[in-house]
Order: sequence, then structure tokens, then C-alpha cells
Amino acid sequence: MPIKWNEEDKVFHLYNHRVSYFIQLVHGKYPAHLYWGRRVSSLQPASILSYKKRAFSPMTEPSDPSFSLDTLPQEYPAFGNGDFRTPAYQLRTKDGSTITEFIYDSHKIIQGKPPLKGLPAAYVEDSTEADTLVLTLVDSMLGIGLHLQYTIYRDLDVITRSALFEHLGSEEVEIHHCMSMSVDFHHANWDWLHLHGTWARERHIERQPVHRGIQSISSSRGASSHQHNPFIALLSKNATEEYGDVYGISLVYSGNFQASIEASPFDTTRLSIGINPFDFIWLLKPGETFQTPEALMVYSSKGLGGMSRTFHTLLRTRVCRGIHRDKPRPVLLNNWESTRFHFSEKKIKEMADAASELGIKLFVLDDGWFGNRDNDKSSLGDWQVDQKKLPHGLKGIAEYMQKKGMQFGLWVEPEMISPDSHLYRKHPDWCLHVPGRKRTLSRNQLILDLTRKEVCDWLVETLTSLFESAPISYVKWDMNRNMTEVRSGVLPPERQKETAHRYMLNLYQILEILTNRFPHILFESCSGGGGRFDPGMLYYMPQTWTSDNTDAVERLKIQYGTSMVYPAITMGAHVSDVPNHQVGRVTPMKMRCHVAMAANLGFELNVEKLTKEDKRTVMEELQFYYQIQDLVWYGDMYRLLSPFEGTDTAWMYVASNQERAVVFYYKTLAIPNPPFFRLPLRGLNPSWLYRINHGEKKFYGDELMKMGLTMPLIKSDFFSKTFFLQAVH
Repeated sequence: MPIKWNEEDKVFHLYNHRVSYFIQLVHGKYPAHLYWGRRVSSLQPASILSYKKRAFSPMTEPSDPSFSLDTLPQEYPAFGNGDFRTPAYQLRTKDGSTITEFIYDSHKIIQGKPPLKGLPAAYVEDSTEADTLVLTLVDSMLGIGLHLQYTIYRDLDVITRSALFEHLGSEEVEIHHCMSMSVDFHHANWDWLHLHGTWARERHIERQPVHRGIQSISSSRGASSHQHNPFIALLSKNATEEYGDVYGISLVYSGNFQASIEASPFDTTRLSIGINPFDFIWLLKPGETFQTPEALMVYSSKGLGGMSRTFHTLLRTRVCRGIHRDKPRPVLLNNWESTRFHFSEKKIKEMADAASELGIKLFVLDDGWFGNRDNDKSSLGDWQVDQKKLPHGLKGIAEYMQKKGMQFGLWVEPEMISPDSHLYRKHPDWCLHVPGRKRTLSRNQLILDLTRKEVCDWLVETLTSLFESAPISYVKWDMNRNMTEVRSGVLPPERQKETAHRYMLNLYQILEILTNRFPHILFESCSGGGGRFDPGMLYYMPQTWTSDNTDAVERLKIQYGTSMVYPAITMGAHVSDVPNHQVGRVTPMKMRCHVAMAANLGFELNVEKLTKEDKRTVMEELQFYYQIQDLVWYGDMYRLLSPFEGTDTAWMYVASNQERAVVFYYKTLAIPNPPFFRLPLRGLNPSWLYRINHGEKKFYGDELMKMGLTMPLIKSDFFSKTFFLQAVH
């Protein structure tokens, strides 16, 4: 069993073949963090924890003047009884006090991984895949139990953590702060990395040194957001793509979050992630529990690439669920950038005719098919077909697609409501709002109040009827604004700061019902592109529209940054028209295809107006994509050249058995009189011979990895090339 309990030293050891995580109960009651990193057989706690009386660090144990919680590396620290650093949690009692003291009470070790009630989380398919430690701490004065749950996977360098508060006392308390995990490192010589951005520039990479004090990222928008992804990493100073220690943390949550790093004057570092405490209070009454979202913790001794490949495997196989998790995803055509709101049944059929000739397998009807939706000013909430545009309804158009050998998909934005809609006129109180105050619009819409049971019931019933009305095999679930006037129409005043989290819990419940009710539908999450690209949504929808920005050059940065955590199979990527709608850039069809092919390929352009040359390119690249899509989706990704560091970008995907690989190379701007350039590859078997692009020449894997693959001399901007490698035995 990969969790050991040493009764004599009061030490827990969570381990697998590559990773160890040690916890000690100091003085038999304070869970202290000893070590997390590369596998070690055992530790001597006395050699890890050193004690010294520090000025202004209160003595927690009077019998031991050298001991203070202010200097102890803790597993789930509090504030107010000796530790002045960032706490993992804070409770407020009825008398206004925020002082707690949770002391070790008991523990249990479980084979497998229990699910989290009401929340998405990583899972196991067999109980032998993982083991779980539940540490129970108790504040006897409040009568509250705190259950810290740790799960370690046997074959993945992953530990998951969460916390459950259980009220066994007699007086209600408020939870003001509750991180999903906190871990104290024994030095502060780190860099930290996060993914920042905005709409159309999501998940750009930023790496910087850890400085003294607190540095953090967060969202208070009601969604994980375009601005910051719920992911943060600590890196050793020498860490690169393939070398050095990296500790990556991702939160399985789609709402407001905070991740923070605090470096102390004594060169220790505290890392935590969880629900954003800003504008959050949860009233916990006797007999109730509160569960934090789950944190996914990945350690890599092989740099950022090793961390990413672990996250990719975990998210693809043990967070994403359903029949589509391991099934081929059809190449799609979405009509949005071609038609916007202005289309007819005839136009859609003509687009489908042209798409089927190219080999596209799925047609997605985007915004504008319902109500009186001729622009973005009306009809959200009125999920009835616009008979003027589609006289034969969704069923008629879907059946037409089937005759063409294509599947049919549909865009919806279920969480929203337009003030100009039948639903709003009937139920003006169904949106998030504050009575007597203005209702702030974004994209001319408001957000449904999912804290109301009648709204959730209506939504499930309405979408069930819609999804049953036609042979729909794909749904793009959009959310095009963030929360304002965050107030529930049904919660009492003392629970109003629960609104944002209750919204998310009820959204998860709606998605659980619908994805179970319609397992054949492939759901894709969207929030103005990548505004809710997080593990929480992937639990219900195994792919996400990566960004509304479809420009091939901009997408290099977006997809490269996204790959830090998320596998290619989860990224929706489309080939669109030029000049590009977002930046006006004109790039060749081949480069647009090659960028989108490095993820989940789709098209979003007027296929009827393609030139003969572009049609030929699309058909050739589609034929190639169908040969290598399994490599892209299920292979190990290696990032070779970063678009954040120059005009060249490259990445590759290698089959798990190393028999095949595909390399994508992109150059955005040509230079005069260029030097010769060789691109070193990674992940190949060094002793095997590989044939490239079905050529006659053969190259050993070690030659390709150490000396590299010769790149062509390039005399044009926006150049791209692919290389297919096949092992020869």
C-alpha cells in the first residue's frame, strides 16, 4: 500500500515509484510538511525539521520555547494562534472570534479514491489505482471536524488534496477562507509560472522569480476567467522544458479562485490554491458539511515538459469522462465566422454540401437559430427554433446532415437571459440582480440565477426537450459574460456571499444530469473562447473552445500556453477565413491547418468560396490529419521551440510505444540570408531507426534528438511544415 504510517515517529509517507510526500504529527497533534518530491525510501524527521526560538514568533507549546507555529511548515495552517503567514482557512464564530485550533484526532487509509460530493474531481476506475489518506483534525471548543483528504496515484506523479469541514457542534460558524491545499517548502529560491491573458489572448506564459512577501493570481468574475487560469507552478531556478524540479498545482473548479505564494524572511515558501476568499462567506450550521474543490498536485523532476505530460494524462484519462473520452472526435465546420446571425436553411445546406466534399464529418449550427435572434440583443432564454430561418426545424436540418454522411451539432448559451426575451418578460426576477439597482449588461445579456431551484429545473427540462428534438451529437455550451450584481433571489441576507459558489455547484449538478441523460452528445465548453478552460468543466465536457482568436500566429502562443496543463484533445482549434476577424492578418491555408491540427481540428470559414488551391490543401491536410490525429490526442507532447521567445515555434507528439511521432514547425517571420538550422527532437527511442515523411533515408533516434532535424531555408512569412516519423525495425 503506497501510504505508510510510522506510529513511532508519527509520520505518514505517501509514495509511488517516483514520488514521495511526508507528513509528521509534531507533538502528536500538528500536521507538519516534511517533504514532497522525488521518491525517497524514508526520512528522519529530526534531520528535516529544525527548531529555534525566533523573536516575535509566539511559543505555541510553553514546554518547548523553540517551537512555534509561525516557523513550522504546516499542512493546513490557521491564523491567529501563532502563525502570521497566509492561512489555509479562517472561521468566524457567533461571538465574532476567528481563532481556531484544529488538533489531530484520527486518520484512516483507504484503497481507491472517494468522490467529492457535488463537485468534479479526479477519479479512479479501479480501487487499486490509488490510495487515500484522510487526516481528521478537531476543534473541540467549536465541535467542528476538519478532514484533510490526500490521494496518491500509483502510476501517475499526482497527489490530489481537498478539505471537508464537518460541523458537529451546536452553534453556527462562518467560513471566510478555505483553501483546497497548502504546502510549505523549506526554501524560497524559486521561480513561479502562471498563465495570464484576456479575451482573445488567453493563457500566455509568465515566469518570474519568487520575491519576499505575497504574490498571487485570482479571479472574482464568477468564472475561472480569461485573465488567469486556475494553475500555478513553482520551478527550481535551473528548470527548463526537460530538466529541473517543477511543482504544478491546478484547481478542479470553474468559479472564483485564488492561488498564492508567500516567501518568508526565513527563506520558506507557502503555496496554496482554492476558492477566492474575496466576497465569499459560507454559513455552516450544526449538522452541515462544506467541501472544498480538489487541487491536483503534480511533481516533475523532468522540467515543465514532464509536468505537462503528467497533467495531460491525468486530465485526459482521469478527469474527462464519458464515451467521448477515448473516441475519435469528428472534424467539424462551424458557421459562425462565415454567417454570424444571418443565414437560412438553404445557406446552411449549401455549406454542408461543400463541407462533406472536403471530408468534414460534423456541422455545427452556431448562434442565431432560435427566437428572434438576428443580433446579440435578444432571445437568450427563448430556446425555440426560428421558423423563418429554419422552416423544417432542427430535425429537418439534422436529417439533411445525416444524408450527407455528417453529424449535426448545436450552439447554446443556457446560463444567460436577454432582457428582450419572452423568458425575461415572464420572469424578470430570474436573473442575478439587486432589487432597486441597475442590471449591468454585457453583450446585451444577464445571467440566470442558478441558486434558484425553479431556474435549474426549468433549464434541465428545456434543454432536455431541445436535445431530444433532433439527432444532435454535439453541443457547444457557451457563456459570454462574467458576473455582476452577484445576489441570489432566494438566499437570506446572511448567505448572500455564498451566491457565486452555489451558482457553480448548481451548474455542476445541471451538467451532471444532462451529460448522463445524453451520453451520446459530445459537449464542448466555451466562455467567449477560453474564459472557462479548467479541469472542472473538463469533468463534464471533454473539450473546450480554446479561444475566439482563430488567427494562426496568435494561436501559437495560446495553444502553447494552454499545453502547460491541458492535453491537445481538450483544445478546440479552427481554421478560419482571412483576413482574420480578430487581427486582420492573412496567413496561408497550410499554416492555418497545421496550427489547428495540433489540437482538435475544426473549420470556421466559408468553404464554398475556397479557391481550388485552398480546397486541395484542405483535402491533403485532412487526409494527413486522419493519419496522425491519434498521435496528437493520445501521444506524449514535447514542446521544442517557444513562440514567446522568438519567431519559431515547434512541438511534437510521440506515441506511447515510440513507434510513431509527428513534428509541427512554424516560422512566423522570415529573415534575410538565414542560417542553417537543425531542430533537436525529443521522446524517441534512441536506438531505433526512423523514416521521415515516408522517405528512403533512415535516422537513429539519438541522432534526431542530439543533432536534430534539418529545417528548410525559408523565404516567406507564415511558413509551416510537418514531419511524420515511423520507426523501422
